Amino acid sequence: LQLPRILSSQYLQSSRGNKIPVHDEHLFIVTHQTFELWFKQIIHEVDSVRQIFADAYLEERNMLLLISRITRVSDILQLLSDHFLVLETMTPQDFLDFRKNKPYLQNGSGFQSLQFRLMEIKLGMTDELRVQYNQQHYMNVFFGEEKEKLKRAVSEKNLFELVNGWLERTPGLEANGFDFFDKFKCSVQAMHEEFKAFGEEIEDEDEKKEHLLEYKRGVENFDSIFDENKHNKMIAAGDRRFSHKALQGALMIYLYRDEPRFHLPFQLLHALMDIDSHLTKFRYSHTCMVQRMIGRKIGSGGSSGYLYLRSTCSDRYKIFVDLMNLSSFLVPRDRIPPLNRKTRRSLS
Repeated sequence: LQLPRILSSQYLQSSRGNKIPVHDEHLFIVTHQTFELWFKQIIHEVDSVRQIFADAYLEERNMLLLISRITRVSDILQLLSDHFLVLETMTPQDFLDFRKNKPYLQNGSGFQSLQFRLMEIKLGMTDELRVQYNQQHYMNVFFGEEKEKLKRAVSEKNLFELVNGWLERTPGLEANGFDFFDKFKCSVQAMHEEFKAFGEEIEDEDEKKEHLLEYKRGVENFDSIFDENKHNKMIAAGDRRFSHKALQGALMIYLYRDEPRFHLPFQLLHALMDIDSHLTKFRYSHTCMVQRMIGRKIGSGGSSGYLYLRSTCSDRYKIFVDLMNLSSFLVPRDRIPPLNRKTRRSLS
């Protein structure tokens, strides 16, 4: 375990010049070193998952392994959020006691964590979705080998891209086969027409008007997935990420999750959502801790601190935001297109 090396790596900058060290600096150092160790483990797990997904054909016997490792990543992220509870036992005044030596904290900012950036990139965070802070690219704070590592990570297929490709190959989407999406579209349109017809028979004008508005909202909602052009515009605006076909695959897995072949794919999609949930919770916990410690002052890495961190808690920073929003397109079970015998057999 090389514990002597690990346990001797906490040097308190406040003790320089034979000064009395600030007690809570030790907590700050140990906690951040722990963050980095867990980031390293997450990268290790994500790299292994990416390697399995990279094959043109994903063997189903690997699904349990994928789910196990993806779940491990989300569990680690959940654990990391709890680390902030320990940091918050330190008061703002305690933090200021060693933060006043600001040059020593220049690499103590989360913005300057190489491994956190690598983790984001490997999961699927892209430059287009990032919020810039201090009007500079996040790579500008890295140099030499660290910058090269980031560039290599960007050039490789990330987890999001690999999952997107896998979803596009979902069985049942073939136009010359079951053609799920066309059948689903017909079913939803029939459902909307019945809803509209019911509303037109309502005698109370206000209630009738509200019913028809709800009908229009429902049609517009589903049109955003039925119309590929509208879908692509949402991708361009950063409101959607999956390709049109990948979104169809994810929706089919959701609707037919009771079919044996979709049991594990559904669990995998659920585990990916957990990663987003726990990563968002981590960002929010970090944001609250920073606001509590330094308010709106400039952060330890020279960033705009709280305001910048708050902006990273939005949906733009969710890797698998489309999975989160799939519930917008679920329909009652009696509206799910029934599988034909051939498709049911292939999914059993």
